[in-house]
Amino acid sequence: MSTWNSRGLRGSTLEEFINRTNEKYRENGLALIQKVPTPITPVQIDAESRHITLAYFEQKSTVDYIGAVQGIPVCFDAKECRTDTFPLQNVHEHQVKFMGEFEKQGGVAFLLIYYGHRDVFYYMSYAELLPFWERSAAGGRKSIRLEELDDSFFFSMHGGLLVPYLEPLQTDLERRGSGDADGSGDSQKR
Repeated sequence: MSTWNSRGLRGSTLEEFINRTNEKYRENGLALIQKVPTPITPVQIDAESRHITLAYFEQKSTVDYIGAVQGIPVCFDAKECRTDTFPLQNVHEHQVKFMGEFEKQGGVAFLLIYYGHRDVFYYMSYAELLPFWERSAAGGRKSIRLEELDDSFFFSMHGGLLVPYLEPLQTDLERRGSGDADGSGDSQKR
């Protein structure tokens, strides 16, 4: 059984940034994206503050966010990385499976990876993630090096948005429309 101890939530700042961005997108009629709550059962509650200090996860979660962008179903998970190498252990098998099933239903699934030491975000489509995942499952490298990524999917905060992910999503959709869904066409690798 997985448990959570409230010494701090990794990724909570990133999630707050994404939540604020999603609010802006909703206010502007661009997207309706919601945070998927992780079902937990409290075990211990601090009587004074009424905060949960120990809990266990009731079930495996799918992804962090789900919704629609201009009529297109999307789902994504937010990850943080503090080095130039993203460990695939940060992505769980049930998440990859859910993302694949979501794509089979006509949706768009992706990861948003924040490279904190570089202060830059990366949009990784499910199609881009899958070969890395399969390589790892076959006994190969268990991480993704920065130089393996497509330069056109790196982005930073701008325009009053903390995590402006609609721009790389648009690039992804354009590539899918041109038959380059895996991003392998004329992309530039780092």
